[in-house]
Amino acid sequence: MIVLVANLGSTSFKYKLFDMTAGERVLAEGAADRIGLPESAWTFIPTGQARRSGNAVLADHGAAIELHLHELVQAGVIEKMEDVQAIGFKAVHGGELEVVQVDEQVLKVMQQFADVAPAHNPPYIAAMRAFARRLPDIPQVAAFETAFHQSIPLHRQAYAIPYQWTEKLGIRRYGFHGASHRYIATRMAELNADAQKIISVHLGGSSSVNATHHGKSVANSFGMTAQTGLPQASRCGDFDTFALLKLLQAGLTLDDIWKKLGKEGGLLGVSGISSDCRDVEQAAAQGNKRAQLALDMFVESVRQYIGAYLAVLNGADAVVFTGGIGQNAVNIRQRIISEMQYAGIVLDIEKNRHAKGECRIDAPDSKVQIWVLPTNEELIVARQTVKALNQTGRTVATAGRAD
Repeated sequence: MIVLVANLGSTSFKYKLFDMTAGERVLAEGAADRIGLPESAWTFIPTGQARRSGNAVLADHGAAIELHLHELVQAGVIEKMEDVQAIGFKAVHGGELEVVQVDEQVLKVMQQFADVAPAHNPPYIAAMRAFARRLPDIPQVAAFETAFHQSIPLHRQAYAIPYQWTEKLGIRRYGFHGASHRYIATRMAELNADAQKIISVHLGGSSSVNATHHGKSVANSFGMTAQTGLPQASRCGDFDTFALLKLLQAGLTLDDIWKKLGKEGGLLGVSGISSDCRDVEQAAAQGNKRAQLALDMFVESVRQYIGAYLAVLNGADAVVFTGGIGQNAVNIRQRIISEMQYAGIVLDIEKNRHAKGECRIDAPDSKVQIWVLPTNEELIVARQTVKALNQTGRTVATAGRAD
């Protein structure tokens, strides 16, 4: 089965094309950014062929999709656009929806949660409609980021608010980064089946910490929206809602507050330098105190969540770092794991310094394994897409698992 997995942002489109009948092989991948601006950049990488890139006017996600489908045919990856047999979306917020075939009811639910996922749900809805117009006979599957976290017990999902808000309005902690944390749990089961209590630390432009037990999510640092939890690149993370009163009294409007908390907070807001952790680290190394404060806050927040999840799990078998920062930021990993000997977590400084790809970085006397694992969210979505279509009667052959 040929599955295209789409990952969208408000002005971006990324995808991987998988052949799920050939060892889950990646046939091609591509991306477009600055969608909707006067000029957009795109890249196309067919496996085993030269990379192609260029600039184009891409008015919307539909135009980006059209360009890449054309490239797939031109490169001979597929003979015709209709050779794509399914489209899987790494969708963000669908409330209690898990992995479902897209129809009007699913789009309606996504629209209902668009107010709390404004950067993600609207472009996904638009892209799903664009794919349906261009390829109306090809089924689409939405694999929601929240799906993996439906196993979290209610007492860790619910807020201490009037219960009717939870029951009637669906206001609770949903958790996100589900595809990434699911992949880490799946991959760790392959690497070490005895590691049942796992704390996965996904650090990047968007960051979260997750606790899994026997492959199921039992706690996640995100809340009802992806604006909460750890400090993000430009989002504030955890924040006292009653501070809004102070901000309103200072003359800010709600629109001002949402913009600053969601787009001008996090590493960017504290450091005043950048939303990119690498830039903030460089500034801190040069003596910038606000940059150092941003890093200190980020590290401290990660450590607090790890500590909380050690309590949730009654200890851990493994701590796993993934995501752009988690895989590459040597000093941040070291700072996060320092002084955790009380929990049996001991880092090997040299292994950490030279970590590349999949590797262990724990010291010989560590009772808890420490791993660096590149995530593979797209593969998880491809597997979920195949499984969802099989369950709806669209039987498809696959050599891979449908996790």
